[in-house]
Amino acid sequence: MPQAAPGAFAPVCRLVPALASFEVDRPSLFVDVDRVARQYFALKGGLGFAQIHYAVKANPTGDIIERLVAEGAHFDAASRAETELCLSQGAEARTIFFGNTIKKPGDIRFAHPAGVTLFAADAAKELEKIAENAPGAEVYIRVLVENTQADWPLSCKFGRRDAMLPGLFARAVEPGLVSVGLSFHVVSQTRAPAIWTGLPDQVAAIWRDLEARGYAPTLLNIGGGFPVIYSAPVDSPTAHASQVLAFVTERFAAVARVMAGPGRGMEAEAGAIHAEVVLVSKTSDDDTHRWVCLDIGRFSGLAETEGEAIRHQITTARDEGTILPPPPRGTAQGRRAAPTMHRELMKS
Repeated sequence: MPQAAPGAFAPVCRLVPALASFEVDRPSLFVDVDRVARQYFALKGGLGFAQIHYAVKANPTGDIIERLVAEGAHFDAASRAETELCLSQGAEARTIFFGNTIKKPGDIRFAHPAGVTLFAADAAKELEKIAENAPGAEVYIRVLVENTQADWPLSCKFGRRDAMLPGLFARAVEPGLVSVGLSFHVVSQTRAPAIWTGLPDQVAAIWRDLEARGYAPTLLNIGGGFPVIYSAPVDSPTAHASQVLAFVTERFAAVARVMAGPGRGMEAEAGAIHAEVVLVSKTSDDDTHRWVCLDIGRFSGLAETEGEAIRHQITTARDEGTILPPPPRGTAQGRRAAPTMHRELMKS
């Protein structure tokens, strides 16, 4: 199966000349919008009949949303602001669903009259909020699945275990909502498709139990988790997505609607951060490591480098455009800084 090797980070190669031509006085994120679109179509090629909803929280930039609207993408909004952003860039309300399981009543009251009809939930109180503020809306229940092999795992606060799900499914019907299905998320940066093999089985057992109880779920949201290149090879987006869809269809052959919500998998390889080295130092004369301090750090734009969970590739003006692999684990730390982030968008 084709794989992309470290160093083959094509989007940066296109962005490097642009970075060199800009003079910036703060850490700046440059985004290749064309690359976002290509990633969308690459994932779409593997996911087939599954509908892709871009997870807006991954990069809520208007130019990205505008381009994805033009390409026919749908959207996973996590807040009123994200819903408003999608609508302002031309997205039809029917293409947006509210994927956050923890919502403000006011956000629900805004989204439903605007035309958003599908909401996520994983708690009885959340269902009550949706029923009160979006009567007649469709809801799906998020399942908590176990996956400790992702580079950026989630905590156990999202989703509910199987014993609670039939009760939640029933509770949604009582106040006049429409229970349409289930969702799960393998968590972010799941590099190997094989990690998916057991997760659909967990959800399929719950699905069959709901059917045995007389319910007729029709929607399955498989979330995101599609990987990008950081420090290790990954399958191409199309190859990875096609394997994921195969795992799903083997267990849910008759499901009417399958949705996917990639965020990182669509935009992470399309961006590059322009940062400045502000100090190179050692902690002692015999220190074997140099500390390279940037004007961006874990607390000011690179939160995912905490614990070296995500290790970015690096290029400098002295490398003549070569993309350097991340340093070995345990040899680099971000220094705290507080720059003002801004974005520069690149289009063809």
